[in-house]
Amino acid sequence: MEQRLTIVTLGVSDLEKSTHFYETQFGWIKSKSSNEYISFFTLNGILLSLYKKNELADDATVDSKGMGFKGFTLAYNTRSEGEVGLIFENLKAKGVEIVKKPQKVHWGGYSGYVSDLDGNLWEIAFNPFLKLDEQGSVLE
Repeated sequence: MEQRLTIVTLGVSDLEKSTHFYETQFGWIKSKSSNEYISFFTLNGILLSLYKKNELADDATVDSKGMGFKGFTLAYNTRSEGEVGLIFENLKAKGVEIVKKPQKVHWGGYSGYVSDLDGNLWEIAFNPFLKLDEQGSVLE
């Protein structure tokens, strides 16, 4: 198996509202391959998809009931601490839930967390040890 990730699918409670959240709050553009059952957002080399939570659970043959921390976060890395602050200011002004305000963190970076409508946590961070190319993809 090749070492890669192609799609991250988030199970959402309300596909229309969640799609609207990513379009308006994050300012992302929905892919033309989206339809009434699934929304795709083309990121830098991977897709983020939104799919109804119960249907996603059915597809994976697991129970859709789950509470509390989901055991993962999604990360958006910036090129500076200042960029983190600007993104948080913008998201706060749009009413996005701020879970943790940006701050210096023990590993040497600067980060905070926001939540989407289904409680999926997005870390917005500057990592001085992580190099990004022009598209925001990680360089080794």
